[in-house]
Amino acid sequence: MLTYSDLFEHELRKLIMEEIELHLNNLSRGGGVGDYAEYKSLVGKIAALREVLDLCEEARLKVNKAR
Repeated sequence: MLTYSDLFEHELRKLIMEEIELHLNNLSRGGGVGDYAEYKSLVGKIAALREVLDLCEEARLKVNKAR
């Protein structure tokens, strides 16, 4: 049975991955990006979201070690 924190982490990761997919889809469409500044912004958002996923994993490992 999942604890509340496990369920929260699962849902948060799912939301982050959906957001990454949304930005990737915008990048992959030819008309999805208007200019270079928008392109850089989307790439930066994707990188930041991926970093958040890494930090999520690091936090989970620290919590598991503390138990």
